[in-house]
Amino acid sequence: MHETRHVHLIVAGRYHDMDYARLELLKLLAETPSVRTVVDGDFHRVGRLPACDLLVTYTCDIAPAAAEVQALHGFLQAGGRWLALHGTNAILRFLDDGRIAASDAHDDYMDVIGTKFLGHPPIGPFRVENAAPDHPLVAGIAPFDIVDELYLFERRGALTPLLTATFSGSIAPFAAADWQDEASPIFYHREVGAGGILYLALGHCRSHYDPSPNGAFIPHPVRCGWDYPVFHELLRRSLRWGMGL
Repeated sequence: MHETRHVHLIVAGRYHDMDYARLELLKLLAETPSVRTVVDGDFHRVGRLPACDLLVTYTCDIAPAAAEVQALHGFLQAGGRWLALHGTNAILRFLDDGRIAASDAHDDYMDVIGTKFLGHPPIGPFRVENAAPDHPLVAGIAPFDIVDELYLFERRGALTPLLTATFSGSIAPFAAADWQDEASPIFYHREVGAGGILYLALGHCRSHYDPSPNGAFIPHPVRCGWDYPVFHELLRRSLRWGMGL
């Protein structure tokens, strides 16, 4: 009989089908009967994290306040684990010339995560390489092709890339537009104190009613990584890691 594991799940933000992502993550968590999950729509209750084993976030364009960042950091320092997904490190600002830039207002938060979202090319196919084939989280994961958003980051701390994808070209209208052979760490591990973070940047999803920053209606729901068995395998491994199973 497994010891009960306590998970705090935050799914919230803009430009994504948060209801879909929340449901899919809860279904994966429910595969372990001993898991008890509290679901939240912001970072306001992260003060309860000392009672939790794992924090899971699927967010975009929301950020914790300074005191909440301190609570996140303290949770990790004390041995807590955090699975950060997709847009967790994406906080946007819109420039007068129409470009989209990363906000500079939440760098304390990005310093904890270890990366800061700068942009992505249009959704399309790209190749994912295994950067650490001996690491248990990606052992046996062969290189694969996927249609998703390829997130490009500014690194803000030490991290261990597990899966990478390489991009060259322009990602306009993002302000950090031009990239040359950038090997982006789309799945990485970061140690923080006695705990750590796994960041998995795959998994974009949108419904008809989750407009992009340009306001475009989506005629067909977008599921990207959620349609791929390998993405679900990575999520399952990450959740087991987070719960110490």
